[in-house]
Amino acid sequence: MPLPSAHEENVVAEATRCAAAFHQRGMLAEAEKFYAAILQARPDHFNALHLLGVLRRQQGNGAEAWRLIAAALKMNPRSVDALCDFGGVLFALKLYDEALEAYDKALAIAREHLGGLLGRGNALAGLNRYEEALAAFDRVLGIKADHLDALNGRGNALLQLNRAEEALAAFDAAFAVKADSVETLVGRGNALMRLDRVEAALVPFARAIEIAPDHVVALHCRGLGLMSLKRYDEALESFDRGLNIAPRNRALLTGYGSALLELGGAEGALASFDKALAITPDHPDVLRRRAAALRALGRHSEAAGSEQRALAAVSHDAEAHYERGLSLWALGRREAAIDAYERASAFDHLRALSRLAICRLAIADWTHSVDLAGALHRRIAEGSFVDPLTTIAFGCEPSVRLHAARNCIRIFTPIAKRPFVHSSFERADRLRIAYLSSDLRQHPVGTAIAELLERHDNACFEIIGVSHGPSDSSAVRARIVKAFDRFYDVASDSDRNIAKLIYDLRVHIAVDLNGLSGGCRPDILSYRPAPIQVNYLGFAGTTGAEFIDYILADEMVLPFDQQRFFTETIVHLPGCYHANDTTRRIAPQTPTRSELGLPDRGLAFCCFNQSYKIAAPMFDVWMRLLAQVAGSVLWLSKMNELAESNLRREAAARGIAPDRLTFAPFVERIDEHLARQRAADLFLDTLPYNAHSTASDALWAGLPVLTCAGTSFAGRVGASMLRAAGLPELVTNNLEDYEALALKLATDSALLASIRRKLADNRAECPLFDGDRFRRHIEAAYATMWDIYRRGERPRGFRVAPST
Repeated sequence: MPLPSAHEENVVAEATRCAAAFHQRGMLAEAEKFYAAILQARPDHFNALHLLGVLRRQQGNGAEAWRLIAAALKMNPRSVDALCDFGGVLFALKLYDEALEAYDKALAIAREHLGGLLGRGNALAGLNRYEEALAAFDRVLGIKADHLDALNGRGNALLQLNRAEEALAAFDAAFAVKADSVETLVGRGNALMRLDRVEAALVPFARAIEIAPDHVVALHCRGLGLMSLKRYDEALESFDRGLNIAPRNRALLTGYGSALLELGGAEGALASFDKALAITPDHPDVLRRRAAALRALGRHSEAAGSEQRALAAVSHDAEAHYERGLSLWALGRREAAIDAYERASAFDHLRALSRLAICRLAIADWTHSVDLAGALHRRIAEGSFVDPLTTIAFGCEPSVRLHAARNCIRIFTPIAKRPFVHSSFERADRLRIAYLSSDLRQHPVGTAIAELLERHDNACFEIIGVSHGPSDSSAVRARIVKAFDRFYDVASDSDRNIAKLIYDLRVHIAVDLNGLSGGCRPDILSYRPAPIQVNYLGFAGTTGAEFIDYILADEMVLPFDQQRFFTETIVHLPGCYHANDTTRRIAPQTPTRSELGLPDRGLAFCCFNQSYKIAAPMFDVWMRLLAQVAGSVLWLSKMNELAESNLRREAAARGIAPDRLTFAPFVERIDEHLARQRAADLFLDTLPYNAHSTASDALWAGLPVLTCAGTSFAGRVGASMLRAAGLPELVTNNLEDYEALALKLATDSALLASIRRKLADNRAECPLFDGDRFRRHIEAAYATMWDIYRRGERPRGFRVAPST
């Protein structure tokens, strides 16, 4: 190509100056026209190729930027600026290896070039080589200590290396350079999040959004912070704002779905996760969240499939293994579920060991259960999570149970709250009592509490229901709702909003009916929405929570000498602490034994407790009883197939024919379930975890219960009920006495018949089934708690005097 004339050279030079000026001022369209004119005259013009490539990168056209700058580098391969800009283009295209090569070429020519060093650090970070990236950023800062991008890069690298304190220091240094840098604000927020200073993290996130309202990353990070605080409605709003800007952002779609799922919107959450998977089909986190939504909808088979896809992407994903276990257990695939929990536990999943242990008990796999006991104790001693229910079922010592509860409550309520403020000077003509539960439905807790709610003295008490669990549309649910003066279904609301509702209602005493049982939401009461907060009925143990003031019990289940093992202050109700529904109807017709699958002759021992409550030492006693009482059978509640098979195998190993174990199928109607218990002769209680509602059912149906008082609250409920039923003679204190008394009752028909008559005679008047007497006692407890509070005193233990 012929060289241009001197005049043409001058025109090209002037056009280049104009293009650069427009480019520098951000007038990209005008700059582009000049670059195009220059290249039409001089296709090999280095500066025009290079700078037009930079412009194309700014316009988001990475492929064209790559072509232009690559062409420029063919002409001048030693241009440091062009090499660095080429590295930037490759980095934007996520070609991190090629970007690193370009930066290294530039630094080979100019080893202290700031752009090259910064770009090298970014490329190394993109390759997850964070230690090397940190070194590159430190080289930049060695040359220019206040280099904003290097400080931000250093902070982000340190975050990836889990050095959050140092990362925060880097972002603080960047903040001192430029207080309104959005990247710095977001980085600083992420560092605070990593340090569990979530409330503080929301401040820089909010400031970043104030500066750049459309900043998608800041909106996403703020949403994650709000999620960790369980402020799901606000998190949903943050993710939604981001999606209005970037509707195909996978992270925002996942966050939106997660917040919606926590708020009870499983269908909408599933739709959001499906949109995210349309963008990234095999993303394990999205697949796991999708599985959680499917489980919430009862679509367990699909959930298991989604979890399997997640594991195909990341086989060591502990959360996916754990959640797959949940789905498989719900599908009745017990062995596969246990295998999933074992895998999750091997990867140190927080909840997997507890779940594995209780599932081993639930299938009567006592050999492996014993092997897990040591691991559970070690986990508790380390301060890690072990479900407190598991510690009760395994018969752990009181100090161990308290330690486990404290570990648990710390995980359930990780963020310190600013508590609501209450005045002890408030006068109350009617005490407002709020009952909080996930189980205000057809559930042992809902059934037990229904009559108490109906009997409360409306002249002195206003009774408020706060249901944060599912509604089953049952007759029990309808009855409970009707019993309350006010009822709030808040299942889809956040813990914070529920706490505010309780506070706004000016509740005097909040009674938590969950404790640490399934469905619990202890974070609600961590805001201290009521001046007095009580643990009652749903969990036979301490919550380990300093924000729960009292636990309602009785002198049998929880003597005052156990106070050191409870964070709540113990209050004794007279008789038995356990509420009962004395309006329960029993079907008039008792099925014949043959209709129930029982032999027409011979003694029928009965235990309708859940399988995880049946421990090996107790089963040994039962089998010896069957061996000594000819023709006797053991009638158990229907269990999973694996549990039934294992129990029959264990019976055979002890010389008992497996068919002497009979399993009663589930009966939908409660009155029919109660009626059939009349066909049994003696209910054998379990240890270390007694029957609770099942013991109440048996006694109400007229079936004597034999118990052994253990060392825990949960192991002394049977004794409490029997004393309140006027049958203290059926309470033993060790397994030897338990076995001896069972044998005596089984072989002395006159003695057993007299016990049955006594129970029938007592039923109408005994404290256990005197609903109005119980109501007066629990109301007296509430009134005393309020008097103590009004006097400005700290919670203290007391006994409620028996009502006449």
